[in-house]
Amino acid sequence: MPQSPSVTLSRRNFSAWIAASAAAAGTGGAALWPGVARAADAPAGSKLRIVIPANEGGGWDQTGRALGAALVASGAVGNVVYENIGGKGGTIGLAKYVEKYDADPEALLVSGMVMVGAVALQKPAVTMSNVSPVARLTSDYEVVAVKADSPIKTPKDLIAQLRADAANTVVAGGSAGGVDHMYAGMLARVAGASSSLVYQAHPGGAQVVEALESGKAVAGISGFSEFSDSLASGRLRAIGVSSKQPFQGIASVREQGVDADLANWRGVMTGKKVPPYRKAVLLDAVRRATTHELWVKTIKRNNWDPYWMAGKDFESFLELDTAMAGPLIYLLKLKA
Repeated sequence: MPQSPSVTLSRRNFSAWIAASAAAAGTGGAALWPGVARAADAPAGSKLRIVIPANEGGGWDQTGRALGAALVASGAVGNVVYENIGGKGGTIGLAKYVEKYDADPEALLVSGMVMVGAVALQKPAVTMSNVSPVARLTSDYEVVAVKADSPIKTPKDLIAQLRADAANTVVAGGSAGGVDHMYAGMLARVAGASSSLVYQAHPGGAQVVEALESGKAVAGISGFSEFSDSLASGRLRAIGVSSKQPFQGIASVREQGVDADLANWRGVMTGKKVPPYRKAVLLDAVRRATTHELWVKTIKRNNWDPYWMAGKDFESFLELDTAMAGPLIYLLKLKA
């Protein structure tokens, strides 16, 4: 039976349910400069590699390069190199990272909720359990956008069209199983169209914009930072955002009568074989970078929310997020 748009479906509520169901059923940091702390173990040449499991230009790429710039500006490292390995919601990059850098204390992996969802959907051999969390950095909200001349004006209009003809209401977004796909699934579930959702996965926001402008998709879902230029130019029109409150002048989907909210997060990981004291060095460097004015300005420019978490708290958060992803994907009937 189709569900009323008044039915609340939020990631937070679902997380609490998973946690309840599950219940029922140190080392100090040091700078990465050679000669500081453990001189013999400091990264040679003070160089750090940031592996970005996505193509250039998207949210992960923006995050990784912004962090790298702040690491250098803060003096935490002398040089940063970037390695983009795109595909399948970050799972290809994850596998390559584990293969090449599992014991490398000079390599960080950009990660986040998209990867958690992609792993849950695709069930690859290498999962989030094969890397070690360092820090959670930012959160971002999902913007639902349509072509400027689309007859869809509000989230309720989109829900009505999904309910009436889901097979021809193509929704474009990022990788299968990622946060864009999850949010599309939430909207489809509110419309009672979970099993008939047609989701068009793309490697980045630019391709989602292209799908909307060409008419290949009726609606698109991506982070605000990836849609901002097209919204500002008037090529696309935002009909709602996945936050609980208005964001950047866009009314939230929730306040327009469709109670589906979701926040994306991004962070960095290191290899499982990196010893704890070297992980502490990496954490200290990342912490320094995120307090530098360059990082703070980048956060504001991209309209990200600071979402810092590290240590045991981040490990517990990631465990819950990973445990939640599989049942959520099953509930929303997402398909690869």
